[in-house]
Amino acid sequence: MNPSDAGFGVYVHWPFCAAKCPYCDFNSHVRHQPVDQERYAAAFVREIEATAAKTPGRTVGSIFLGGGTPSLMKPETVGRVLDAIGRAWTIAPGAEITMEANPSSVEAERFRGYRAAGVTRVSLGVQALNDADLRTLGRLHNVAEAWKAIEIAQKTFERTSYDLIYARPGQTPEAWAAELSEALSRASDHISLYQLTIEEGTAYHALYRAGKLAVPDEDTAATLYALTQEVCDRHGRPAYEISNHAAPGAECRHNLLYWRYGEYAGIGPGAHGRLLLEDGRHATSTAREPETWLSRVESWGDGTEVDELLTPEQESDEMLLMGLRLSEGIDLRRYVALAGRALDPARLSDLTAHGMVEKLADHRVRVTRAGSFVLDAVVADLAA
Repeated sequence: MNPSDAGFGVYVHWPFCAAKCPYCDFNSHVRHQPVDQERYAAAFVREIEATAAKTPGRTVGSIFLGGGTPSLMKPETVGRVLDAIGRAWTIAPGAEITMEANPSSVEAERFRGYRAAGVTRVSLGVQALNDADLRTLGRLHNVAEAWKAIEIAQKTFERTSYDLIYARPGQTPEAWAAELSEALSRASDHISLYQLTIEEGTAYHALYRAGKLAVPDEDTAATLYALTQEVCDRHGRPAYEISNHAAPGAECRHNLLYWRYGEYAGIGPGAHGRLLLEDGRHATSTAREPETWLSRVESWGDGTEVDELLTPEQESDEMLLMGLRLSEGIDLRRYVALAGRALDPARLSDLTAHGMVEKLADHRVRVTRAGSFVLDAVVADLAA
């Protein structure tokens, strides 16, 4: 099976935010002076051209504008980036072009500008549907603004999605079930639901270590996860990936590209890529600090800091880690093609006997609902 069969996409990282959320460990930066969007747009174009020179002839099935807060970009900036991608590669008819947006930065006129620039799908960072928790999470919008943003998005774009965070400080299963049911009753056909994790280097991590932040214990978190699956199933939004739920056919194509271990270019500060070159699959990443990335691109044409040729073992481990997050699981024949060996039959049989994985038709295997609670352990066992 050809590794490129999973497709090719482009990820573009806009690293700037109006404020840094206390739970966030993404590559996002606050600048108190206006960002020179003209200069950054020119740098995006240069890096796209440099990446395309290494990967000629690709057809782009999806583009994802992530961040940071991409909705702080001017529509003209978005248009320049998308036009550059269109010149560098062929964009497939009906390609999915997603942009992340925060409800606090949503304006109907600006959204119409993004739509005119080529954006077809928007993903809104709502995160909570009560004002007290939104303030605790450091969000700049309230619930009324969130629903207004969702309404504008649904009127403007072909497809919409939004994110919620659960296992928040003090959150009970009863409160989460009510909030999620409300969300799904008014939601679009796709919703992303992330369990709050305390990441090192964040403001929440400092508060947690100081004993000033209480989050649900492991048992409560497991209950919240199970409840999430039940409520989403009941509303016709089953999980197609550990944290992502959609009506059949409404899955995010760009994220499926990652989980199916396809090929993608990473453009912008701190962006990661996986490129299939003549000698194999390369893991790439660019300079995280926006100004450092900008200087590198203006001096040398791209901001790449890491370009590593992956070994077959690294590739197959990544494929397992990504693919077993999906409800469709992985194709064992593709694993053999990448790893040069099959998964250990004894380990696979043992995990199957314990109800952690299950075999499907057409040489596929996936993690069960029970196995998804301990996914990292299952992957580690299979990869050993």
